[in-house]
Amino acid sequence: MTTSTAQQTAIPCVLMRGGTSKAAFFDADDLPAEQLRRDAMILGAMGYPDARQIDGIGGGTPLTTKVAIVSRSQRVDSDIDYLFGQVVPAESRIDYAPTCGNILAAVGPYAIDQGWVRATGDETQVRIFMCNTESRCTSMVQTRDGAVNYAGDSQISGVPGTAAPIYLSFEDILGSTCGSLFPSGNHCDQCDGVSVTCIDHGMPVVIARASDFGLSGYESPAQLDADVELKRRIENVRLQAGLLMGLGDVGDKVIPKVTLVALAKQGGSISTRTFIPRKCHDAIGVLGAVSVATAMLYADAVTAGMAVPGAGSEIDLSIEHPTGDFGVRLFRNLASGELVGAALMRTARALFRGDVLLSPQIPTLGQG
Repeated sequence: MTTSTAQQTAIPCVLMRGGTSKAAFFDADDLPAEQLRRDAMILGAMGYPDARQIDGIGGGTPLTTKVAIVSRSQRVDSDIDYLFGQVVPAESRIDYAPTCGNILAAVGPYAIDQGWVRATGDETQVRIFMCNTESRCTSMVQTRDGAVNYAGDSQISGVPGTAAPIYLSFEDILGSTCGSLFPSGNHCDQCDGVSVTCIDHGMPVVIARASDFGLSGYESPAQLDADVELKRRIENVRLQAGLLMGLGDVGDKVIPKVTLVALAKQGGSISTRTFIPRKCHDAIGVLGAVSVATAMLYADAVTAGMAVPGAGSEIDLSIEHPTGDFGVRLFRNLASGELVGAALMRTARALFRGDVLLSPQIPTLGQG
Protein backbone atom coordinates (compact mmCIF):
# COMPACT_ATOMS: atom_id res chain seq x y z
CA MET A 1 0.00 0.00 0.00
CA THR A 2 1.32 3.45 -0.94
CA THR A 3 1.44 5.86 2.01
CA SER A 4 2.18 9.57 2.24
CA THR A 5 3.38 12.04 4.83
CA ALA A 6 3.89 15.79 4.58
CA GLN A 7 7.45 15.04 3.57
CA GLN A 8 7.62 11.90 1.43
CA THR A 9 5.52 9.22 -0.25
CA ALA A 10 6.35 5.58 0.45
CA ILE A 11 5.74 2.89 -2.19
CA PRO A 12 6.34 -0.82 -1.50
CA CYS A 13 9.17 -2.05 -3.68
CA VAL A 14 11.42 -5.07 -4.13
CA LEU A 15 14.76 -4.63 -5.86
CA MET A 16 15.63 -7.80 -7.73
CA ARG A 17 18.43 -9.04 -9.91
CA GLY A 18 17.24 -10.96 -12.92
CA GLY A 19 20.02 -12.44 -15.02
CA THR A 20 22.52 -9.65 -15.65
CA SER A 21 20.09 -6.80 -14.91
CA LYS A 22 18.43 -5.20 -11.90
CA ALA A 23 14.92 -3.80 -11.63
CA ALA A 24 12.59 -2.21 -9.12
CA PHE A 25 9.55 -4.50 -8.79
CA PHE A 26 6.19 -2.94 -8.00
CA ASP A 27 2.82 -4.53 -7.30
CA ALA A 28 0.46 -2.94 -9.84
CA ASP A 29 -2.11 -2.38 -7.07
CA ASP A 30 0.36 -0.11 -5.24
CA LEU A 31 0.58 2.27 -8.20
CA PRO A 32 -2.00 4.59 -9.79
CA ALA A 33 -4.03 3.00 -12.57
CA GLU A 34 -3.65 6.10 -14.75
CA GLN A 35 -0.36 5.82 -16.67
CA LEU A 36 0.75 9.45 -16.44
CA ARG A 37 0.51 9.45 -12.64
CA ARG A 38 2.03 5.97 -12.40
CA ASP A 39 5.02 6.86 -14.57
CA ALA A 40 5.65 10.08 -12.70
CA MET A 41 5.83 8.14 -9.42
CA ILE A 42 8.18 5.54 -10.91
CA LEU A 43 10.43 8.21 -12.40
CA GLY A 44 10.54 9.90 -9.00
CA ALA A 45 11.50 6.64 -7.35
CA MET A 46 14.25 5.99 -9.87
CA GLY A 47 15.80 9.46 -9.59
CA TYR A 48 14.01 11.89 -11.92
CA PRO A 49 15.22 14.12 -13.56
CA ASP A 50 18.95 13.42 -13.09
CA ALA A 51 20.54 11.08 -15.67
CA ARG A 52 22.82 9.78 -12.88
CA GLN A 53 19.71 9.05 -10.76
CA ILE A 54 21.69 10.13 -7.72
CA ASP A 55 18.50 11.02 -5.78
CA GLY A 56 16.75 7.72 -6.50
CA ILE A 57 17.28 3.98 -6.64
CA GLY A 58 18.15 3.80 -10.35
CA GLY A 59 21.70 2.86 -11.24
CA GLY A 60 22.17 5.29 -14.12
CA THR A 61 22.92 2.54 -16.68
CA PRO A 62 20.56 0.64 -19.01
CA LEU A 63 21.11 -2.56 -17.00
CA THR A 64 20.13 -1.02 -13.66
CA THR A 65 17.42 1.42 -14.73
CA LYS A 66 14.56 -1.01 -15.20
CA VAL A 67 11.16 -1.54 -13.60
CA ALA A 68 8.73 -4.44 -13.44
CA ILE A 69 5.03 -3.86 -12.73
CA VAL A 70 3.58 -7.19 -11.67
CA SER A 71 0.13 -8.47 -10.73
CA ARG A 72 -1.94 -11.62 -10.49
CA SER A 73 -3.29 -12.50 -13.91
CA GLN A 74 -6.97 -12.80 -14.77
CA ARG A 75 -6.10 -14.97 -17.79
CA VAL A 76 -6.85 -18.68 -17.62
CA ASP A 77 -3.50 -19.56 -19.22
CA SER A 78 -1.34 -17.38 -16.97
CA ASP A 79 -0.62 -16.89 -13.28
CA ILE A 80 1.13 -13.54 -13.45
CA ASP A 81 1.01 -10.42 -15.65
CA TYR A 82 4.39 -8.75 -16.14
CA LEU A 83 4.80 -5.26 -17.60
CA PHE A 84 8.42 -4.24 -18.18
CA GLY A 85 9.58 -0.63 -18.34
CA GLN A 86 12.98 0.62 -19.47
CA VAL A 87 13.59 3.98 -17.81
CA VAL A 88 15.44 6.41 -20.09
CA PRO A 89 16.90 8.68 -17.41
CA ALA A 90 18.41 11.29 -19.68
CA GLU A 91 14.97 11.87 -21.19
CA SER A 92 12.89 11.28 -18.04
CA ARG A 93 10.55 8.77 -19.65
CA ILE A 94 9.76 5.07 -19.55
CA ASP A 95 9.84 2.95 -22.70
CA TYR A 96 7.30 0.11 -22.61
CA ALA A 97 7.92 -1.06 -26.20
CA PRO A 98 10.31 -3.94 -25.41
CA THR A 99 10.13 -6.66 -22.82
CA CYS A 100 13.19 -7.88 -20.89
CA GLY A 101 14.07 -11.55 -20.59
CA ASN A 102 16.65 -11.00 -17.86
CA ILE A 103 14.14 -9.29 -15.58
CA LEU A 104 11.59 -11.92 -16.60
CA ALA A 105 13.76 -14.46 -14.78
CA ALA A 106 12.99 -12.68 -11.49
CA VAL A 107 9.20 -12.58 -12.01
CA GLY A 108 8.62 -16.18 -10.94
CA PRO A 109 10.56 -15.86 -7.66
CA TYR A 110 8.85 -12.51 -6.98
CA ALA A 111 5.40 -14.05 -7.46
CA ILE A 112 6.20 -16.94 -5.11
CA ASP A 113 7.73 -14.62 -2.50
CA GLN A 114 4.58 -12.47 -2.67
CA GLY A 115 2.40 -15.52 -2.03
CA TRP A 116 0.65 -15.21 -5.39
CA VAL A 117 1.86 -18.62 -6.58
CA ARG A 118 2.09 -21.52 -4.12
CA ALA A 119 5.39 -23.37 -4.02
CA THR A 120 5.03 -27.04 -5.00
CA GLY A 121 7.83 -29.39 -4.00
CA ASP A 122 11.36 -28.86 -5.29
CA GLU A 123 10.28 -27.00 -8.41
CA THR A 124 7.40 -24.62 -9.02
CA GLN A 125 5.94 -23.59 -12.37
CA VAL A 126 4.93 -19.96 -12.88
CA ARG A 127 3.06 -19.07 -16.06
CA ILE A 128 3.83 -15.47 -17.02
CA PHE A 129 2.01 -13.22 -19.48
CA MET A 130 4.41 -10.62 -20.89
CA CYS A 131 2.18 -7.57 -21.33
CA ASN A 132 4.59 -5.64 -23.57
CA THR A 133 4.55 -8.26 -26.31
CA GLU A 134 1.34 -10.14 -25.40
CA SER A 135 3.24 -13.42 -25.27
CA ARG A 136 3.78 -16.07 -22.62
CA CYS A 137 6.63 -17.68 -20.76
CA THR A 138 6.76 -20.66 -18.42
CA SER A 139 9.25 -20.17 -15.60
CA MET A 140 10.46 -23.15 -13.56
CA VAL A 141 11.68 -21.93 -10.16
CA GLN A 142 13.57 -23.99 -7.59
CA THR A 143 11.66 -24.13 -4.27
CA ARG A 144 12.21 -25.69 -0.88
CA ASP A 145 10.01 -25.87 2.24
CA GLY A 146 7.33 -23.76 0.57
CA ALA A 147 9.63 -20.89 -0.45
CA VAL A 148 11.96 -19.86 -3.25
CA ASN A 149 15.33 -21.55 -3.09
CA TYR A 150 17.85 -18.97 -4.28
CA ALA A 151 20.95 -21.07 -3.46
CA GLY A 152 22.46 -23.31 -6.10
CA ASP A 153 25.47 -24.11 -8.22
CA SER A 154 24.44 -22.58 -11.55
CA GLN A 155 26.54 -19.74 -12.92
CA ILE A 156 25.81 -17.28 -15.72
CA SER A 157 28.26 -14.97 -17.42
CA GLY A 158 28.30 -11.46 -16.00
CA VAL A 159 27.10 -12.42 -12.50
CA PRO A 160 29.52 -13.36 -9.71
CA GLY A 161 29.04 -16.54 -7.74
CA THR A 162 26.39 -19.20 -8.22
CA ALA A 163 22.64 -19.51 -7.64
CA ALA A 164 19.69 -21.79 -8.28
CA PRO A 165 18.83 -22.16 -11.97
CA ILE A 166 15.62 -20.71 -13.38
CA TYR A 167 14.47 -22.22 -16.67
CA LEU A 168 12.47 -20.06 -19.05
CA SER A 169 10.49 -21.59 -21.91
CA PHE A 170 8.81 -19.59 -24.68
CA GLU A 171 6.26 -20.86 -27.17
CA ASP A 172 4.62 -17.87 -28.87
CA ILE A 173 7.26 -15.17 -29.27
CA LEU A 174 7.79 -15.32 -33.06
CA GLY A 175 7.21 -11.76 -34.25
CA SER A 176 6.16 -10.75 -30.76
CA THR A 177 6.59 -7.02 -31.46
CA CYS A 178 6.71 -6.73 -35.25
CA GLY A 179 4.14 -9.38 -36.16
CA SER A 180 6.47 -11.75 -38.03
CA LEU A 181 9.87 -13.36 -37.62
CA PHE A 182 11.33 -11.43 -40.55
CA PRO A 183 9.23 -8.24 -40.50
CA SER A 184 10.84 -6.73 -43.61
CA GLY A 185 9.85 -9.82 -45.59
CA ASN A 186 13.50 -10.63 -46.31
CA HIS A 187 16.25 -12.58 -44.60
CA CYS A 188 18.75 -9.91 -45.67
CA ASP A 189 18.26 -6.19 -46.40
CA GLN A 190 20.45 -3.18 -47.16
CA CYS A 191 20.43 -0.26 -44.74
CA ASP A 192 22.78 2.66 -45.33
CA GLY A 193 24.88 0.41 -47.56
CA VAL A 194 25.21 -2.31 -44.91
CA SER A 195 23.79 -5.85 -45.17
CA VAL A 196 21.47 -6.54 -42.22
CA THR A 197 19.06 -9.20 -41.01
CA CYS A 198 15.97 -7.76 -39.35
CA ILE A 199 14.50 -10.40 -37.04
CA ASP A 200 12.02 -10.61 -34.16
CA HIS A 201 11.99 -13.81 -32.11
CA GLY A 202 10.98 -12.23 -28.83
CA MET A 203 13.06 -9.07 -29.39
CA PRO A 204 13.41 -6.96 -32.55
CA VAL A 205 17.09 -7.06 -33.51
CA VAL A 206 19.06 -5.71 -36.45
CA ILE A 207 22.02 -8.00 -37.07
CA ALA A 208 25.04 -6.85 -39.08
CA ARG A 209 28.55 -8.19 -39.60
CA ALA A 210 31.15 -6.30 -37.57
CA SER A 211 33.50 -6.45 -40.54
CA ASP A 212 31.08 -4.35 -42.60
CA PHE A 213 31.84 -1.51 -40.16
CA GLY A 214 35.58 -2.06 -40.38
CA LEU A 215 35.66 -3.88 -37.03
CA SER A 216 37.02 -7.21 -35.86
CA GLY A 217 33.94 -7.81 -33.71
CA TYR A 218 36.06 -8.40 -30.61
CA GLU A 219 36.47 -4.76 -29.53
CA SER A 220 35.54 -3.93 -25.95
CA PRO A 221 32.29 -2.04 -25.24
CA ALA A 222 34.41 0.93 -24.07
CA GLN A 223 36.28 1.03 -27.39
CA LEU A 224 33.04 0.92 -29.37
CA ASP A 225 31.34 3.55 -27.21
CA ALA A 226 34.28 5.90 -27.73
CA ASP A 227 33.90 5.76 -31.52
CA VAL A 228 31.44 8.57 -32.22
CA GLU A 229 31.43 8.06 -35.99
CA LEU A 230 30.78 4.33 -35.59
CA LYS A 231 27.80 4.97 -33.35
CA ARG A 232 26.45 7.52 -35.82
CA ARG A 233 26.63 4.93 -38.62
CA ILE A 234 25.00 2.26 -36.46
CA GLU A 235 22.18 4.62 -35.52
CA ASN A 236 21.56 5.44 -39.18
CA VAL A 237 21.27 1.73 -39.91
CA ARG A 238 18.94 1.27 -36.92
CA LEU A 239 16.65 4.11 -38.00
CA GLN A 240 16.33 2.71 -41.53
CA ALA A 241 15.79 -0.82 -40.23
CA GLY A 242 13.07 0.40 -37.87
CA LEU A 243 11.06 1.55 -40.89
CA LEU A 244 11.60 -1.77 -42.68
CA MET A 245 10.43 -3.62 -39.56
CA GLY A 246 7.19 -1.64 -39.37
CA LEU A 247 8.23 0.12 -36.17
CA GLY A 248 8.10 3.61 -37.69
CA ASP A 249 10.45 6.31 -36.44
CA VAL A 250 12.49 4.57 -33.72
CA GLY A 251 14.58 7.62 -32.81
CA ASP A 252 13.00 7.75 -29.34
CA LYS A 253 12.66 3.97 -28.86
CA VAL A 254 15.08 1.41 -27.43
CA ILE A 255 14.08 -1.09 -30.12
CA PRO A 256 15.20 -2.43 -32.45
CA LYS A 257 18.55 -3.26 -30.90
CA VAL A 258 21.61 -3.61 -33.12
CA THR A 259 23.93 -6.60 -32.78
CA LEU A 260 27.25 -6.81 -34.61
CA VAL A 261 28.42 -10.38 -35.22
CA ALA A 262 31.71 -12.12 -35.94
CA LEU A 263 33.12 -15.63 -35.86
CA ALA A 264 33.09 -17.17 -32.39
CA LYS A 265 36.35 -16.79 -30.54
CA GLN A 266 35.81 -18.67 -27.26
CA GLY A 267 34.36 -21.96 -28.45
CA GLY A 268 30.79 -20.72 -28.89
CA SER A 269 28.60 -20.45 -31.99
CA ILE A 270 28.96 -16.74 -32.77
CA SER A 271 30.49 -13.60 -31.22
CA THR A 272 28.33 -10.51 -30.61
CA ARG A 273 28.45 -6.85 -29.64
CA THR A 274 25.02 -5.36 -28.92
CA PHE A 275 23.93 -1.71 -28.81
CA ILE A 276 20.91 -0.81 -26.62
CA PRO A 277 20.11 1.30 -28.49
CA ARG A 278 23.16 3.60 -28.79
CA LYS A 279 25.39 2.25 -26.03
CA CYS A 280 27.32 -0.99 -26.37
CA HIS A 281 26.06 -3.51 -23.83
CA ASP A 282 28.49 -5.52 -21.66
CA ALA A 283 26.45 -8.63 -22.48
CA ILE A 284 23.47 -9.53 -24.67
CA GLY A 285 19.83 -9.58 -23.65
CA VAL A 286 17.93 -12.83 -23.16
CA LEU A 287 15.52 -12.45 -26.05
CA GLY A 288 18.12 -10.64 -28.12
CA ALA A 289 20.22 -13.81 -27.85
CA VAL A 290 17.21 -15.87 -28.97
CA SER A 291 16.77 -13.67 -32.05
CA VAL A 292 20.47 -13.90 -32.97
CA ALA A 293 20.45 -17.68 -32.46
CA THR A 294 17.38 -17.97 -34.67
CA ALA A 295 18.98 -16.02 -37.51
CA MET A 296 21.75 -18.61 -37.56
CA LEU A 297 19.28 -21.22 -38.84
CA TYR A 298 18.89 -19.35 -42.14
CA ALA A 299 21.55 -19.74 -44.81
CA ASP A 300 20.83 -16.35 -46.40
CA ALA A 301 20.97 -14.28 -43.18
CA VAL A 302 24.05 -12.17 -42.42
CA THR A 303 25.11 -14.80 -39.87
CA ALA A 304 25.72 -17.29 -42.70
CA GLY A 305 29.06 -19.07 -42.50
CA MET A 306 29.68 -18.25 -38.84
CA ALA A 307 28.48 -21.60 -37.46
CA VAL A 308 26.55 -24.65 -38.63
CA PRO A 309 23.55 -25.33 -36.37
CA GLY A 310 22.39 -28.88 -35.74
CA ALA A 311 19.63 -30.41 -37.81
CA GLY A 312 17.55 -31.98 -35.03
CA SER A 313 14.41 -30.87 -33.27
CA GLU A 314 16.44 -29.34 -30.42
CA ILE A 315 19.24 -26.99 -31.44
CA ASP A 316 21.71 -25.66 -28.86
CA LEU A 317 23.68 -22.51 -29.67
CA SER A 318 26.13 -20.49 -27.59
CA ILE A 319 26.09 -16.73 -28.13
CA GLU A 320 29.37 -15.11 -27.08
CA HIS A 321 29.31 -11.56 -25.73
CA PRO A 322 31.86 -9.25 -24.04
CA THR A 323 31.50 -10.82 -20.59
CA GLY A 324 30.95 -14.47 -21.46
CA ASP A 325 28.45 -16.54 -23.38
CA PHE A 326 24.71 -17.23 -23.45
CA GLY A 327 23.25 -20.66 -24.16
CA VAL A 328 20.00 -20.82 -26.17
CA ARG A 329 17.98 -23.92 -27.09
CA LEU A 330 15.65 -23.67 -30.07
CA PHE A 331 12.86 -26.17 -30.75
CA ARG A 332 11.91 -27.03 -34.32
CA ASN A 333 9.13 -29.14 -35.81
CA LEU A 334 11.04 -31.53 -38.06
CA ALA A 335 8.01 -32.23 -40.25
CA SER A 336 7.27 -28.60 -41.09
CA GLY A 337 10.65 -27.04 -40.33
CA GLU A 338 8.90 -24.38 -38.24
CA LEU A 339 10.28 -23.01 -35.01
CA VAL A 340 8.00 -23.93 -32.14
CA GLY A 341 9.79 -22.58 -29.08
CA ALA A 342 12.92 -21.52 -27.26
CA ALA A 343 14.37 -22.12 -23.80
CA LEU A 344 17.24 -20.88 -21.70
CA MET A 345 18.57 -20.72 -18.16
CA ARG A 346 19.01 -17.67 -15.94
CA THR A 347 19.41 -16.97 -12.23
CA ALA A 348 17.80 -14.32 -10.04
CA ARG A 349 17.84 -12.99 -6.49
CA ALA A 350 15.79 -10.66 -4.32
CA LEU A 351 18.12 -7.87 -3.12
CA PHE A 352 15.92 -5.88 -0.78
CA ARG A 353 12.28 -5.43 0.23
CA GLY A 354 10.79 -2.30 1.71
CA ASP A 355 9.51 1.12 0.69
CA VAL A 356 11.03 3.48 -1.82
CA LEU A 357 10.56 7.08 -0.67
CA LEU A 358 9.64 9.83 -3.10
CA SER A 359 11.01 13.29 -2.51
CA PRO A 360 8.30 15.94 -2.00
CA GLN A 361 9.95 17.93 -4.81
CA ILE A 362 9.17 15.21 -7.33
CA PRO A 363 5.94 15.71 -9.38
CA THR A 364 4.46 12.37 -8.34
CA LEU A 365 0.99 12.96 -9.78
CA GLY A 366 1.98 13.82 -13.35
CA GLN A 367 1.57 17.54 -12.82
CA GLY A 368 4.49 19.48 -14.32
